[in-house]
Amino acid sequence: MGAVMGTFSSLQTRQRRPSKDFARWSYLSQRDKIEDELELTTVCYRPEGLEQLEAQTNFTKRELQVLYRGFKNVTPKQYHWRQVGVHGRVDGNTALAKPASSLAFWECPSGVVNEETFKQIYAQFFPHGDASMYAHYLFNAFDTAQTGSVKFEGFVMALSTLLRGTVHEKLRWTFNLYDINKDGYINKEEMMDIVKAIYDMMGKYTYPVLKEDAPRLHVEVFFQKMDKNKDGVVTLDEFIESCQEDDNIMRSLQLFENVM
Repeated sequence: MGAVMGTFSSLQTRQRRPSKDFARWSYLSQRDKIEDELELTTVCYRPEGLEQLEAQTNFTKRELQVLYRGFKNVTPKQYHWRQVGVHGRVDGNTALAKPASSLAFWECPSGVVNEETFKQIYAQFFPHGDASMYAHYLFNAFDTAQTGSVKFEGFVMALSTLLRGTVHEKLRWTFNLYDINKDGYINKEEMMDIVKAIYDMMGKYTYPVLKEDAPRLHVEVFFQKMDKNKDGVVTLDEFIESCQEDDNIMRSLQLFENVM
């Protein structure tokens, strides 16, 4: 018992007056443990190699870098702690390190855009209208895997089609936007939903002022023109053929080819 008490007593003495070497070792061990945990838990999104995306899209490596910087600025952030600027001071009578700045809050882009982000972006571009439904439909067209989020790779592939794709590629993508239920056809209700969403996005302050029945009349004219066999739905082939016959549509497809 005396030996045990003596050992306990000596441990108490060492706890009260630790050596500087032991205190520094204790502090460094704790710091390394924190850093190891951070390294395991902090995983920032990184896109595929730019060379691979360059080969898969119509963008140059430089254009992809510009697009990624913009994409990171709009993606939701994931917040993490990390160790920065630690200046530990060990006193002769204490093993406690006193950091000047031990842990800092930092943010890392999550690498994905969700529907809410799409809505916020379009709300800024069209402050006088309601862009929420159009942003919803557009997001669904970008979210081809129906995961509820769009990664940079998927975003840039779609953008490449819209800006630099062939006429057929652009029209096929647009058809997919209008084909809300993804059954391979566009019915009048789907076209009405998209057209009305566009009119709502433009708002009431358009010139000339639009009549309330403008979306319905717009759909009637286009649907009658596109539904070649009058079966009540528009197929992809009918959509592409009708759009290629319309000079205004063909001109609009070329508007953003040189945007970058």
